[in-house]
Formats: sequence, C-alpha cells, structure tokens
Amino acid sequence: MPFQFVETPIDGLIIVKPRVFADDRGFFMESYKASEFRTAGISEQFVQDNHSRSQKNVIRGLHFQRRPHQQGKLVRCISGAVWDVAVDLRKDSPTYGNWYGIELSETNKTMLYLPPGFGHGFAVLSETAEFVYKVTSEYAPESDGGIVWNDPAIGIKWPIDPADAVVSEKDSRLPRLETLEDPYL
Repeated sequence: MPFQFVETPIDGLIIVKPRVFADDRGFFMESYKASEFRTAGISEQFVQDNHSRSQKNVIRGLHFQRRPHQQGKLVRCISGAVWDVAVDLRKDSPTYGNWYGIELSETNKTMLYLPPGFGHGFAVLSETAEFVYKVTSEYAPESDGGIVWNDPAIGIKWPIDPADAVVSEKDSRLPRLETLEDPYL
C-alpha cells in the first residue's frame, strides 16, 4: 500500500504518510491516488491545485470558504518546513473550535487531509518553504472567510515567537471565532 492513513483526535482530519522509495539517485513517491484515498474514506474529487512560497516566520491563515464553495484540502510542504494547523469549524462537531498542528516538511513528506468545515493555516519554520495543496472546490472570492491566527479562544501554540510573526494585513484583520455566527452560512 502506497499510503498510511492516520486518524487524529479530530474526526475527519487525517494524516497521510506516503510510501517513499529512496536510493542514491533521489526518491519516488505517489502523492495522490484516488483509489487509495477512496479506500481510506476520502472520496472527494480534487478540482484545483495551489502552490505558495513563503519566507521564515510567515503565518498564512486561518482560511476557509463558505458554502456553497466549501473546500476539502490535501496539503503538503515540498520545500522547507511548516507548522500546519487545522481548526474544526463544524458547529455540530464535538471538537468544534479545537485545533490540530503537525510539522510538514520536504524531509518527512507527510501530508494532511482536511475535510470541508475546517479553517487552515501554517507557519514557516525554515528559511523558505513551498507549500502545495489540492482542493475540492475552486476558489470563490465571494465565499472567502477566515479567523485570526492568534485568536485566544482557539489557543493555537504556534512554534514561532508572535513578535517575529509575519502576517498579511488581510490575515491580521480576520475576525475571532466567537464573532462568527456560522462560518458556513
């Protein structure tokens, strides 16, 4: 089997570890295989791929899209390292408002699957990082939403000093979770 799927404490949020074939020439791995993901219970169809590059201490997020353009995501870091964070925004979930963080890097090649209903963000740990992700719905500006990265009610333990965080003006003005009636209306 080319993938190991590991459940997290938050229902539906899944760590994906690919099988990597490495030798003195480099490595080979499958980064996605629909049949394997379906067998693991991830049956969404991915319709768009995104790629970003960021400098050390950049924090992007916490982003989501509202209905009808909610996005599931399969995320990974292909260069450098990031601290990746998912926040459960599903009002009917017993883990609503809880977060989960994991280091994703070019070295560990670990991926994270986030079903629709999660806020997502990451902090760059290396000098630079390139981050790629597949999404289940195309980006729709009218459905764009987010929660501020340092919302004390969520309490994410970012592995960088907040004084060193580099955050876009847009992301620094995002609302707190408590001010959102339902992020998926």
